[in-house]
Amino acid sequence: MIYLISDTHFNQKRIIDYENRPFNSVEEMNKQLIYNWNNTVSKEDTIYHLGDFASSNKSEVKNIFDQLNGYKVLIKGNHDRCNSNIWWHDIGFEDVIDGGIILDSFYLLTHEPMYMNINMTPYVNIHGHIHSNKMEGNQYFNVSVEHHNYTPVAFDKIKAMYKSDE
Repeated sequence: MIYLISDTHFNQKRIIDYENRPFNSVEEMNKQLIYNWNNTVSKEDTIYHLGDFASSNKSEVKNIFDQLNGYKVLIKGNHDRCNSNIWWHDIGFEDVIDGGIILDSFYLLTHEPMYMNINMTPYVNIHGHIHSNKMEGNQYFNVSVEHHNYTPVAFDKIKAMYKSDE
């Protein structure tokens, strides 16, 4: 199976206050995010992380990464760009992407939402970055953790939502 998630911000204390996350500490947040991830994603699954994975030194980020199930692909977010693609590969990401990718010929995966002209663009933009906010229009799907109980979202679930619109 394929899963998507964004804006975990592992090890970032400020995000708890900025987004009013329901955690009392970074340790509690990290523990819950890791539990939710592994309770959803198996070792054989693929997970696309749509940016803003973690803040910390390399060994602390690798320690968190190594606890997470799945074949992991990073689409770099604004907080990830301070490190090189080689740095992220060293952490363990199988693929590291600076822009976006098209998945299943119809879904544009990016960190930041892209301007999508509903009359001219045939894609659905699956994105993160704006946390608990939402973009106007059906052509956007936000996988920021705040929208999904801090848990990865199954790609099949997203596709089923758009198949029913056709």
